[in-house]
Amino acid sequence: MDPNLYFQSAIGMPFAVTISMILVIIRMNVFSKKRMELSQAIVSLSSSIRMEKGCQRCDFCQSIEDENQLFLLEEWDTQENFKDHLKSRHFKVFRGAMNLLREPCEMTSHTVFYPEGMEEINPGSDDCAPAVKLKS
Repeated sequence: MDPNLYFQSAIGMPFAVTISMILVIIRMNVFSKKRMELSQAIVSLSSSIRMEKGCQRCDFCQSIEDENQLFLLEEWDTQENFKDHLKSRHFKVFRGAMNLLREPCEMTSHTVFYPEGMEEINPGSDDCAPAVKLKS
């Protein structure tokens, strides 16, 4: 399938940035003897974090290559709600659990912008990249 078909209606038209999110990735390298304890603490916290204002996603993951590499992936609707989360009781408890790590955690945040009109993603596409339908 020709990928240019998805963008034909947008050629020559500027995109207005209207949709954004804050993507947060927290990478943790835990001592193997402490992995279960930390995992239980984060699983318990993640359900509470999901209830915070502006939280779109909070997923706890483990590397398939190294079972002691853990990740917390969060999506926030605004920078303000993310900043409020960093001041929250949940985040303070999370920070306290970091004493179970082999080394300090690495937290990165990214602001993701979507051009207006790219909201419709075709999840049923057989292509590797999702099909994007743009509004005319």
